Amino acid sequence: MKPSVGQPLSRLEGRQKVTGAAKYAADYQVPGLLYGYVVSSTITKGKIVRIDTSAAKALPGVVEVLTHENRPGLAWFDLQYADMDAPPGTVFKPLCDDKIRFNGQPVALVVAEAFETARYGATLVQLNYEEESFVTSVEANLGAARAAKKGIATALKPPPPAPTGDFEKVYSAAPIKVDAEYQHGIEHHNPMELFATTTVFEGDGKLTIYDKTQGTINNQFFVANVFGLRYKDVRVLAPYVGGAFGSGLRPQYQLFLSVMAAMYLKRNVRVVLDRHQMFTLAHRPQNMQRLQFATDENGRLTAARHAAFVETSSYEDYTEVISSWSHRLYPIPNTRFEYKVVPLDLSTPIDMRAPGGVTAMHAIECTMDQLAYKLGIDPLELRLRNYAEVDPSTGKPFTSKALRECYQQAASKFGWSERNPEPGSMKRGNKLVGYGMATGVWDAYQFPSRVQAMITKEGKLKINNAVTDIGTGTFTVMTQVAADELGLPIEDVIFGYGDSKKPFSMFQGGSSMTSSTGVAIVMAAKALKEKLLKKAKDIPNSPLVGVAEKDITFKDGSISLRNDPSVHVSFQAIVAANKGQVIKTTKMGKPHLLKLRKYSKMTHSASFVEVEVDKDLKTIVVTRAVTAVAAGKIINPKTARSQISGSMVWGISKALHEESVIDENLGKYVNPNLAEYHIPTHADVHQLEVIFADEKDELINELGTKGVGEIGLVAMPAAIANAIFHATGKRINRLPIHFDELLA
Repeated sequence: MKPSVGQPLSRLEGRQKVTGAAKYAADYQVPGLLYGYVVSSTITKGKIVRIDTSAAKALPGVVEVLTHENRPGLAWFDLQYADMDAPPGTVFKPLCDDKIRFNGQPVALVVAEAFETARYGATLVQLNYEEESFVTSVEANLGAARAAKKGIATALKPPPPAPTGDFEKVYSAAPIKVDAEYQHGIEHHNPMELFATTTVFEGDGKLTIYDKTQGTINNQFFVANVFGLRYKDVRVLAPYVGGAFGSGLRPQYQLFLSVMAAMYLKRNVRVVLDRHQMFTLAHRPQNMQRLQFATDENGRLTAARHAAFVETSSYEDYTEVISSWSHRLYPIPNTRFEYKVVPLDLSTPIDMRAPGGVTAMHAIECTMDQLAYKLGIDPLELRLRNYAEVDPSTGKPFTSKALRECYQQAASKFGWSERNPEPGSMKRGNKLVGYGMATGVWDAYQFPSRVQAMITKEGKLKINNAVTDIGTGTFTVMTQVAADELGLPIEDVIFGYGDSKKPFSMFQGGSSMTSSTGVAIVMAAKALKEKLLKKAKDIPNSPLVGVAEKDITFKDGSISLRNDPSVHVSFQAIVAANKGQVIKTTKMGKPHLLKLRKYSKMTHSASFVEVEVDKDLKTIVVTRAVTAVAAGKIINPKTARSQISGSMVWGISKALHEESVIDENLGKYVNPNLAEYHIPTHADVHQLEVIFADEKDELINELGTKGVGEIGLVAMPAAIANAIFHATGKRINRLPIHFDELLA
């Protein structure tokens, strides 16, 4: 039987998704369902002085209107509202009091027998506010910047490292240097599936919750803690998630409101946010960066300062790892890193695909491009001259690093050697043609994960884990790993997931799930095979008595002698001899912290981009791009390639299209919809190619895998910005880049 791992298998749930058979959080029909509709604040900061719900309550079909004045009593302490991804600060509690902290904040929930009734009833709720002055711009409030508060998640989001050497002295004396500022606007996640929760009130303090989330167990803990329930009595299910990109890492407010209404009314309640309301929560924060890089005459980096000023909310201290990325990619002896947050009257940002990394690498790689032009050397050559054989920030060797191969393969495929280095020199009809390149780097995370593995009476393998699949192919990839571990065809593996009742999994994020859940499957399968062999030997007259483990193989639903496959015992026979009881085991997969503490664990990429800029109109088109990725073993080339190409499209979006625009006089977004929040369409996406460099990593984990969810995005915006400079000779450091900036 051909191994499944390494094969380009189509997604196992693909047919259900494209035919509409897949059920998402708002698709579950339960008896007696009520519908909740959120009433949102129309001011940015202040307090509610009067709320009149009488007209809404008088509407036929409206069951209740919940506000801060009549909501049930709940948990008091911030710790009870915190979740696995919560930053330090005072956690936002919907309908907690009369204070308004951001525009669009939920201030009431209208619950009705029909969705349309609830939606109309929401327009009848009347509120009077007392407004206060507010701030919504990082750029206009840099004077309020301060160090971020320390939280419990410093292992994943550590503060900037201490300075090294003497940056000021070396930078001031350097023959070649660049001092540049970069600015990024706000981006909203905008997954296809709206945030939705269907809460089924089971009675006796028990709830079944269908939720749009990246972490069923995270939301289970949140609900149990806030509403004073036992963990085992709260079940959160999310078998299908229509995209998330980080927006579902934390419990969003529709979950709280749905559960609160269900508990209060003792009814089943569904709450779905509309697209406008999706702009009142998760987003990538606005930020500003200042970079000062210096080299010697030969292009060796000698000094670097990286300062970042990033938006957070007035009530929580969200942070990202931004300013220290340069020292993780290039060896620089004299450094200074700064990171400060600017509290604003906006909702708390949240991790968005490649959080911090894509922001930092845009600034770093554009600065490197400027240095290359000042030095008069090829931008690729500059990176090769500063190639780090060990992690510059720690001095540790990498578990593996094939970035050099990424450079070589992507450059060759792209045709980088054909580039004329003079800006504005390459033309195609009425178009200016530009070539740009950039490097990407991302952490190779692995989190603890517990997997239950069992052989059923039909001889099939069933794997259980609470992990979600947010469209990344997790369901398919985990099934492939499990199939190979027991020597079974794909159709004989059942992967149960997206359910908080199943064994522990972290929320899906950080490009970590293949390594986390996949390794746990390997560990559980190993234990299961040992148990199966022991049970097989206990069968009367077993042909495997006295056979050593090294002399057997697991294949086609049987344990066979390696040198004589005709001698075998089937899984079904083993279960039958076990009185028909399934044979199962549960194991925890976790990182080898002691072994790996001496190494750095990273994925790498290189992106090469061609743009065309209209000579007269200055409109920009990314005509082609090549990204090469080094991410260890690729379990499924098809789903992995989909992840990288999707990230490349998002790179085009981040560089040229995507931005939530704030009216600073009103403190609100003026384009909270998919008509005016620009994202790429088919006409914007042309030739994209993905290359996987051969990178064998025997240290990183039992599978040799690294994640691919983020790494395809990290280098793209910088490569596009650098290509635009090569085409036009204009350096634009604010994203997204608008064509009118090239007209100036």
